[in-house]
Amino acid sequence: MSKNLWQGAWRGNRPDGDVHKRARNIITPSGGIVRGKFPSRKNGRMVHHEGLLELEAIYLFETSPNIVRYREQPVTIHYPDETRLRRYTPDFELVLTTGEIILIEVKPTRSLQHGDVQHKLTRISEYMRRSETAFVILTDQVIRQEPRLSNLRWIYHRASRVPPSSDALAVAINKYHNRFPLSLTAAANLFDVSGIDPYSLLLAGHLRCSLEQPISHETLITIDLEADNGWFCIAQEHGF
Repeated sequence: MSKNLWQGAWRGNRPDGDVHKRARNIITPSGGIVRGKFPSRKNGRMVHHEGLLELEAIYLFETSPNIVRYREQPVTIHYPDETRLRRYTPDFELVLTTGEIILIEVKPTRSLQHGDVQHKLTRISEYMRRSETAFVILTDQVIRQEPRLSNLRWIYHRASRVPPSSDALAVAINKYHNRFPLSLTAAANLFDVSGIDPYSLLLAGHLRCSLEQPISHETLITIDLEADNGWFCIAQEHGF
């Protein structure tokens, strides 16, 4: 079991970083799978990922206002499979704004066609239901929805590395809410005097834009005074 604690001059949400002991080590690199670390602003540390699909899932977790924080390889569970007791480590654990905890398995759709994979996930899902643990399988069909994924990555990389405080965001929204809707460029100019960027407001759920078309500086931005975190959903039936 390995320990990961960011020791550098971190400038994310939590300057001290979150201590996290992964329940399972990242497998030794082999084949064509890209393994790496992502500098998570929500977690204030480097997050390990196995493969591009997990990396793309991380972008969804980072940009979703419904998700407060997340962990990779969070815990190992033991589930029954006929006469045997098997081990399983989820890819991620999400903590939602509601306080609910959801375990995530990231899987390519093609792998779900394999009988052994179907059998394993069926047994795991049954165990999760019995233990009243929320469990969601995210496939590439969900994660790689375009242009949503590209739009969210574009927004994420333009948002401030040090997210403004919730109070600062609320003050900016209350000050300018009657000026919306605006283009993204106009919104950036409007909030600039307050030292706030519209991208951070989007990530916080205060602003919204359509993700069904490629985003540009002329994209129309609307305001959400309730900040009900409904800007976009990864798995709506599970509340995030």
